[in-house]
Amino acid sequence: MQSQNANVSLEIADRIRVAVENGFEEQTAFLADFVRIPSLRFEEAAAQDFIAESLRKRGYAVDDWTINLSDLEHLAGFGPVMGDFSRARSVVGSHRPSVVKGQSLILQGHLDVVPAGPHEMWTYPPFDPVVRDGWMHGRGAGDMKAGTVAALFALDALARAGFEPAATVHFQSVIEEESTGLGALSTLQRGYRADVAVLPEPSNFTINRAQVGALWFRLRVRGRPVHVAVAADGSNAIMASFDIIRALQGLESEWNVRAASDPVYHDVRHPLNFNAGKIQGGDWASSVPAWCDVDCRMGVLPGQDLNDAKAEIEACISAASRDHPFLSNNPPEVIWNGFQAEGYVLGPEVDPALGVMQDAYRSVFGTDELLVENKMTALTDTRFYGLYYNIPAFCIGPKAENIHGFDERVELESVRKLTILLALFIAGWCGLNPIPK
Repeated sequence: MQSQNANVSLEIADRIRVAVENGFEEQTAFLADFVRIPSLRFEEAAAQDFIAESLRKRGYAVDDWTINLSDLEHLAGFGPVMGDFSRARSVVGSHRPSVVKGQSLILQGHLDVVPAGPHEMWTYPPFDPVVRDGWMHGRGAGDMKAGTVAALFALDALARAGFEPAATVHFQSVIEEESTGLGALSTLQRGYRADVAVLPEPSNFTINRAQVGALWFRLRVRGRPVHVAVAADGSNAIMASFDIIRALQGLESEWNVRAASDPVYHDVRHPLNFNAGKIQGGDWASSVPAWCDVDCRMGVLPGQDLNDAKAEIEACISAASRDHPFLSNNPPEVIWNGFQAEGYVLGPEVDPALGVMQDAYRSVFGTDELLVENKMTALTDTRFYGLYYNIPAFCIGPKAENIHGFDERVELESVRKLTILLALFIAGWCGLNPIPK
C-alpha cells in the first residue's frame, strides 16, 4: 500500500525540521528538569505534576486520575503490587483536531525509573543531570524520559511549523512500566484507544518486532535463629536460599534449550534470563539468620502459558527442597508479585504504521536507509495494546547506554533526530491541518 507519508511534502518536512531545531535548546533544558525529578517507584507524583502542568500550558485536555487497583484486577495482564499504591496516577493529554483527516495515535512514555543504587558509584549524581560530549547523564535520561520529551516536543514542532495533527492524539504519561505495567493498563481501562500506539523507548532507532514476557516472584525462606556459637543447631535461611537459586538457574538453562526450537526466538542466544535481583535476610551478624526474602525474575517466551510456567517454577523449588536437610521440613513460600507478563510479537496489522515510520526514517537518515527490527530479551508496555486491545503497538527511540545501571546516559543528537522522526511520523499518520494565523 502507498504510505500516507507521501502527503508530507518536502517543503513541510523542511519546516518541521527547522521547528525542531529552533526548539531543541528548550527541549534539552526541559529534559534536564524532568530527569532532575527522582521519580522512583511509589514516588512519581512530582514528575506527573511536571508533565500534567506542561500539557495544560500547551492547551491539551488533561485527564489526571488516581489509579484504583480494584478497577484493574480483573483485566488481562494484571500484576499484583507489593507496596503503597494509593498515590499512583496516570496522566493523559488529548489533542482533538478541528478537522479529522488521518488516523489516531497514542504516544506513551513512562516516567518511573529504577533505583540508582549507591550514588557514590556514579560519575555524576544520578538526579543532577550533566551534559558531557553530547550525552546527557542521569537516571531515567535514557529509559525513558528523553523519548517522552521527544514525543511532546515533536507535537510542539508541528505547532511551531503552523500545523496541528488532523486526528486525535493521546499523549500518555504512565508509571509502573518497570514493575507491573499497570500505568498503561489503567489508560486502557479508562477507555483511551487509537489506531496505533508508539512508545519511544530507547532502542537506537530499531523496531522491537518481538519481546519476551516476565514473571516476578518472591521466595520466602524461614529458619530457626540461634547464636552463631551453636550454628549447627539452627537453620540458616540465607544459605538455604542459595540452594534454591542454583536450582532456578538450572531451570533457566532448561528453558533456553527449549527456546532453540521456538519459532520466534530460535535464533536468539539465551533469550530467557533468571535473575535473583534483591535479597534481604537476617537480623544480626552473630545470629544464624531465621529468615530470607529473595525477589526474582524469570523470562518467558511469547505464547508460553503463564500458569504452566508458574507451575514449573514451583515444581523446581519443591524438588530442590525435597531432599534438603532444612527445606524438606520448611518448604519456601512462593509469592507471585509484580510482572505477570506474556510475551508479544508484532503482527501484520502494524505494518501500515511501520510503512509510515519507514518513510519518516528515510527522511531523517537517508533515502536508502531501512528500519532494523530486533527481538528483545526484555519487555515493554506494548504487550497490553497488541495482545488484549487489538491496537498495533511498537517502540522506537533514541540511543542510550547503561540503562538500569550506573552512569545511564542518552545521546542528545539521537534525541534531536528522534524528535524530527516522530514529528514526520505524526504528520504522515495523522495528517495535518493548518493552524489559522
